[in-house]
This record gives sequence, structure tokens and C-alpha cells, in this order.
Amino acid sequence: MIVLGVILLLIGYFTSISILYYIGGILLIIGVVFLILGAVGRPVGGRKAWF
Repeated sequence: MIVLGVILLLIGYFTSISILYYIGGILLIIGVVFLILGAVGRPVGGRKAWF
């Protein structure tokens, strides 16, 4: 999710498509939150690990 967010941020920035820029930012933030929650051992969505 973090990688997809970064890709959409870059595409939105270079093509001046603001919706891709905002969606990429939201996905990046959600991915970082999930990463932090998973790192501290808190289950995300009922799972301890995402494979």
C-alpha cells in the first residue's frame, strides 16, 4: 500500500492530476499507519500478519 501510494503521488505530481495526488497521499498515510500497528504487535483487521 505504501509503494502504491508513492507511485500515485509521483504520477499525480508530474502529470498535474490532483485526484491521483490526493489518493496517493491517503494510501501512503494508511500504509504507514498499518505498518506501525503491525510493528507494535497490534492485529490489523483481525490478523497479526499480512502475507
